[in-house]
Amino acid sequence: MNKKFWYLTKLSLNKKIKTKWFYITNIILAIAITLLVNISSIIEFFGGDFERETNIIVVDNTNNSFEIFLNNMSLNDNLEDITITKSNENIDTLKENLKENDLLVVINSDSVEYLKAEVISENSIDSLTYQVIIQALNSTKTTVGMISENIDPSMLANLSQNITVDRVILNEEAKTDENMNLVMSSIFPTLILPFFMLIIFLVQMVGGEICEEKTTRSMEIIISNVSPKMHLLSKIIASNIFVIVQGLLLILYVLIAFLISDSLGSVSNIIDFGGIMNTLSDSGLIDKLWIIIPITLIMILLSFIAYSIVAGILASMTVNIEDFNQLQTPIMLISMAGYYLSIMAAMFDGSLFIRIISYLPFLSVFISPTLFILGQITVVDMLISVVILILFVWILLKSGLKVYKVGILNYSSGNVWKKFASAFKKSE
Repeated sequence: MNKKFWYLTKLSLNKKIKTKWFYITNIILAIAITLLVNISSIIEFFGGDFERETNIIVVDNTNNSFEIFLNNMSLNDNLEDITITKSNENIDTLKENLKENDLLVVINSDSVEYLKAEVISENSIDSLTYQVIIQALNSTKTTVGMISENIDPSMLANLSQNITVDRVILNEEAKTDENMNLVMSSIFPTLILPFFMLIIFLVQMVGGEICEEKTTRSMEIIISNVSPKMHLLSKIIASNIFVIVQGLLLILYVLIAFLISDSLGSVSNIIDFGGIMNTLSDSGLIDKLWIIIPITLIMILLSFIAYSIVAGILASMTVNIEDFNQLQTPIMLISMAGYYLSIMAAMFDGSLFIRIISYLPFLSVFISPTLFILGQITVVDMLISVVILILFVWILLKSGLKVYKVGILNYSSGNVWKKFASAFKKSE
C-alpha cells in the first residue's frame, strides 16, 4: 500500500511540475521579477533618467535673498541631485538657453509682500521639487520681511532655525510603535502577499485536480486501488510540496534579480536597503527575527495543510469545477480577511477582538506574527496559536476523512451545500 501511496503522490506531483505550463510560468515569473527590480536600468536604457540632475538658476533682483533662499533649500532632505546657482544674466537670455532639466527662479522685491517670485521651466516639473521650492521661497520671504522691519538679528537667527524636538515615550513597550507603523504599512504587506497568493493557488490546485478526476471518472479506478484516505493524503502532500517549491523558486528569482540589479548599480534606485535596515533596527524587529522566522514557518506549513485538507474535502462533494468554485468562495474570503486584518492590525492596538482572532486557525498565520511584531502579543501567544493549529489540523483530518469517503464517489447533481451537510451527517 505504501508503494501505491507514494506512486500516487509522485504522479500527482509530476502532473504539476513536469509540464510545459509550469516551466513557461516560472520563466515568465523570473523574467517579470527581474524586469521589475531592474526597471530603473531599463528606463535609462531607453532614454529615461532616474538620476537626472536638476539645476536651479536663481536671479536675485533684491540683492539680498539668494543666500537666504540657498540656506532654506539646504535644510530640506527630500531632494537629491539638485544644484543651485546664482546668475546675473538677462532673464530673456536665460529663458532662451533654458535646458530640459533647468529651473529658473526669479526673485523680485515688492513693497507690500516684501518678495514675489517666478518659477520658470521648459517643461512640467514634479510636484515634490515644486513644493520644496515654494516652501523655501516662503521662508525666504519671511526672513527678508523680518530684516526689512529691523528685527534683532539674534532673534531672526533663532526664528529661522528648525525646531529641536526631543521625542520621549514613557511606555517602554510603545517605543517601537512609530517605527513599526512604517514596517507594517510598507514592508510587511509586500512580504505576506506571496504567501496569500500561494494559499489561493493551493486551494484551487487541490480542488481542481480532484474535480478533474471525478469529471473524467478516473476516480473510480483510483479508489478501487487505494483507500480514500491514501488518495486525499497524496493530494495534500503533493500539492504542499509543489507550493513550497514554487515559493522557494520565487525567493530565488528575487535574489537573482537583486544580484543583477546590484551588478548594474541600480538596486538603490528602487529600494533603499540602508533605510530599510535602519528602520528594522530602530523598531527592534531584527532582534525578534530568530523567534518570528521559525514559528512563522511552522504556522505557514500547518496552514498550507489545513487549507489543502478543506479544499480536498469540499472538492469531493462536487462533480465539476463550477461547483468547486462555489464551495471555495468562503475559503478565499477567510484568507482575504486574514490578509487585510494583518495589514490593519496596528489599528486594533489593545483590542481583545484582534487578540482572539490571532488564535483562530486559517487566520492565525496572518494575524499572530503581525501582532507579535507590533508587540501586542508574546511568544507564548504565538506558541498557543501553533498548538491550536496543530489540534485543528488533526481534528480536521480525522473528521474530514469520514466526509471525504462519503463524498468522493458521490456523483449526484444536487445542491453542493446540501450534499456536504448530508455527507457530514452520514460520517458521524
